[in-house]
Amino acid sequence: PEADDGGALAAALLADLDPLLADFAAARAAEGMALGEVLAGQIARIAELTGAAAAAAEARRPEAGRALNEALARVLAGAAEADPQRVAQELALLAVKADVTEEIDRLGAHVAAARALLAAPGAVGRKFDFLMQEFMREANTLCSKSGNAELTRIGLDLKTVIDQMREQVQNLE
Repeated sequence: PEADDGGALAAALLADLDPLLADFAAARAAEGMALGEVLAGQIARIAELTGAAAAAAEARRPEAGRALNEALARVLAGAAEADPQRVAQELALLAVKADVTEEIDRLGAHVAAARALLAAPGAVGRKFDFLMQEFMREANTLCSKSGNAELTRIGLDLKTVIDQMREQVQNLE
């Protein structure tokens, strides 16, 4: 009798297995769709903030140029023996270090890569995880180079969205 009970139990479990697996697969698909929508929104927000950073960087360009010229004039006025060409080279180096164009361009490229990954079939979790590191690296560099409150605020907003997105990416395969 116990063998019959075991066989009946196994048959009942097997009969319920297919519908349970189908329900599980449907729930995973629904969760994946919802997660995709959340990620798409976060990618759009990063793109928006990247555009704002580009506009803020462009708006500060004349101000930064004036500041460099004023610094050059002060240095040259205070040091008659200073080589004007050497001072100009140093100021140009400072200007290059403060330029955030490269970071903004890379953020834009990462946005395009994230959108492509979101549309890609298969497991993309590890690739997204790597992309989150790249996004954060650019946002950190943007903040460290910003030199102005508006650009710093945008960089911090970027870091917040990227961090939120990183949490969601942990749920991807």
